[in-house]
Amino acid sequence: MELTDRVAIVTGSGRGIGRIIALKFAEMGANVVINDIGEASVVESVAGEVRAMNRESLAIPGDVTSSQDVGNLVDTTVKTFGRLDILVNNAGITRDQLLLRMSEDDWDSVIAVNLKSVFLCTKAVIRQMTSQRWGRIINMSSVVGIAGNAGQANYAASKAGIIGFTKTVSKEVASRGITVNAIAPGFIDTPMTQQLKESWIEEIKKRIPAGYLGTPQDIAEAAAFLASEEARYITGHVLSIDGGMGGL
Repeated sequence: MELTDRVAIVTGSGRGIGRIIALKFAEMGANVVINDIGEASVVESVAGEVRAMNRESLAIPGDVTSSQDVGNLVDTTVKTFGRLDILVNNAGITRDQLLLRMSEDDWDSVIAVNLKSVFLCTKAVIRQMTSQRWGRIINMSSVVGIAGNAGQANYAASKAGIIGFTKTVSKEVASRGITVNAIAPGFIDTPMTQQLKESWIEEIKKRIPAGYLGTPQDIAEAAAFLASEEARYITGHVLSIDGGMGGL
C-alpha cells in the first residue's frame, strides 16, 4: 500500500489527528499540503516535518469556512503540483454546552467549521479530481455523529451531517473514479482529551470494550488505507474506529 507522488490536502493539520495523518501520507510517498487556521509558523512547522521525510509540502494557512480561503488553498495546490488526488476534511472544533444554555454563536461556529467547511472544500476539489478520473475524499465524522452525546447537540449535528453529505456525494462522483468516505473516531488520546479529569477518562475507558483510548495513529492508518488504490471499491462508507463502543 503506497501513495507515491500523490498530492494531498489535509485541513486542520497543524496539530492533533490532522498532523499525524499528514505525516503518515508523507511516509507513504505523498506530497502534502498543510492547512490550518491561526499562526503561519504552526503550519510551516508541520510542512517542515513533511519535507524532512523527502516529500514536497506547502504550508497554506487559512479559514476553511471562507470560500475565498478554500479557493486559494485548492488553486495554489493545483498550480504548484499540477494535480490534487486526496482531500482529508479534518478541521473541527467543539463548543460544548447543554442545549438550553447553548448560544446561537456556539451553534453557528461549530456547524461552520465542522460541516460548512466540508461542503466548501469538497466542492472546490471535485472539478480537478473529475478531470483526473481519480480522487479520494475522506471526511472526519465522529461516534457522536452516530449516537449523539449530551451537551454536544451542535457537534453531533455537524458530524451526523458529514455522514449524510458523504453518502450523498459518493453517489454523485463514483462514476468519475472518486471515492468519498468518512471516519468516525471514538475517544482518541489527543490534547483535547488530555485536558479532561483523570476520573472521567477512567469512566470512559470502562465504556470502551477494548479498554483504552485510541491514538491519532489509529486514525491515520485508516485514512491512509482509504486514500490508497487498494480502497478503490469502498465509497459512501463510514468507518468507526472506537475500540468496539458502537455508541455512547
